[in-house]
Amino acid sequence: MNKIICGDCIDVMKSLEADSIDTIITDPPYGLSFMGKKWDYDVPGVETWKECLRVLKPGGTALIFAGSRTQHRMAVAVEDAGFILKDCIMWLYGSGFPKAHDIGKSVEKIKVGGIKNLKQIGTKKGIKVETRTQGYSYNKEYVAGKCMGGKQISGEIPVYEINNKWNGWKSHGLKPAYEPILVCVKPNDGTYANNALKHGVSGLNIDGGRIGTEIRKTKGAGGTETTMVKGAWGSGKGKDLEFETTGRFPANILLDEEAAKQLGEPSRFFYVAKASKSERTCNGLVNNNHPTVKSLKLMEYLCILTKTPSGGIVLDPFLGSGTTAMACKKTGRPFIGIEKEPEYVRIAEARIKAVVIDNKLPL
Repeated sequence: MNKIICGDCIDVMKSLEADSIDTIITDPPYGLSFMGKKWDYDVPGVETWKECLRVLKPGGTALIFAGSRTQHRMAVAVEDAGFILKDCIMWLYGSGFPKAHDIGKSVEKIKVGGIKNLKQIGTKKGIKVETRTQGYSYNKEYVAGKCMGGKQISGEIPVYEINNKWNGWKSHGLKPAYEPILVCVKPNDGTYANNALKHGVSGLNIDGGRIGTEIRKTKGAGGTETTMVKGAWGSGKGKDLEFETTGRFPANILLDEEAAKQLGEPSRFFYVAKASKSERTCNGLVNNNHPTVKSLKLMEYLCILTKTPSGGIVLDPFLGSGTTAMACKKTGRPFIGIEKEPEYVRIAEARIKAVVIDNKLPL
């Protein structure tokens, strides 16, 4: 408990007892070969999720991050393993850049020798090269003789405009703005109530995950007025009354601050930004080179949403640099982390150690 086990998650989970885990929260490989990483070559297969299902208690929840392009493969594997897909949480964020191939520039390269695509728009003084080879520049000007080699002499250089109708076209690389989180459940042992009493896990901690819960004060009316006071009905005869608002139900959309501003009413949803550099490194205490670090506040929220009345053990079979375990420590939940790469195990252990119980990272 509260340890990181270095090894293949399937092998490690086979050593765990059946029906011993309350919650699974994990950010597995998306199968995108992200940054050329071998561990991201494919999504985890059915065998992995069958072991997750075996160790999870009946009625237990698994929150599984997935990639926007490969979420269908993740969902099929999870469902084929025996999980019930209950929902899909969408984490929306405003940061991020599209990774797309510029078709227009590629067309310019292909058509560099095609004079029909050129229109001379003037000349300019400069260095021209006495050679039959012609080149181009990316500022939409085509300068004859702009190439390596040949005899260079001063003179008037003809300037051409490239007639390229494909400027502005790119490959199918839209700006990334969301990540799906599959909400999966191991089938209940009987009803939700029976499952809760027998296995100590059932459903989601809806009230604990409400958005906008706060204490408000109001001035009572001059006469008798029925008002909610600290959760109880009472009369307020000109008194200052204090009452608690229960907040909105947790939604299947989570936002970062930029997305919340665009939506207009962030108070309706939980919102949190991507992991900052200081968060990734625990304010410079840890050298963290993991490429896909999740936001700590986001993982804390997921830990709260899936919490059982007794807390409940969280398993992350793809722990990475340890954010799930950090969130468990901050929300008072025991955890078991599994990570295959020794380098990431060392990073995760250092980041977990840097978390203090008063919910503040050391400065």
